[in-house]
Amino acid sequence: MSLTIIAVGRMKEKPYRLMADEYLKRLSRYDKVEEIELPDLPEPANSSPAIEQQIKEKEGEAILSRIKPSDYVIAMTIPGKQWDSPGLSRHLEDLKSRGKGNIVVLIGGSLGLSDKCIQRADEEMSMSKMTFPHQLARVMLLEQLYRAMKISAGERYHK
Repeated sequence: MSLTIIAVGRMKEKPYRLMADEYLKRLSRYDKVEEIELPDLPEPANSSPAIEQQIKEKEGEAILSRIKPSDYVIAMTIPGKQWDSPGLSRHLEDLKSRGKGNIVVLIGGSLGLSDKCIQRADEEMSMSKMTFPHQLARVMLLEQLYRAMKISAGERYHK
C-alpha cells in the first residue's frame, strides 16, 4: 500500500515543517508515503461567498488533477468519520486487504475542500469537531497515520 497526502498550502513555519518531515520519515519505514503540497490561492479581504467558492473550485481542480481513477480517496472534512487510533489502524488494514493499493488523503485550504473533491472521495474523515490551525492539523494527521502503522505492525505505541 502507498499513501499520498495532497494538501493545499505550504508549511511555512519551520517547527511544523520539521515535525511533518519527522513523521514522513517514520512512516516511510512502513509504506511508500508521498506528500504533495499545492499552492493555496490568495483570498481577497472581504471576499464574497461567490469569490470564495471560485477559490475552492480552482484549488479543487488542482487536487483532482493529482488523483488517479484507481486511488482510494479520503477527504478530510469536519463532519467526516472520527476514528480512535486502533480503529484507524484496523480500517487501513482492511483497505489494504481489499486491494486498495494507493490511499490518497485530501486536505483542503483555509476554505476547505471543493464539492467535487468531496464527491470524488470514497470516504470522509475528521480529526475532530474542533478547528485547528491548518499546519497543526496536518502534523496531527501524519502522527495518527504513523501510530496506525505502528499498531498494524504489532509495535508498541503510547495510549
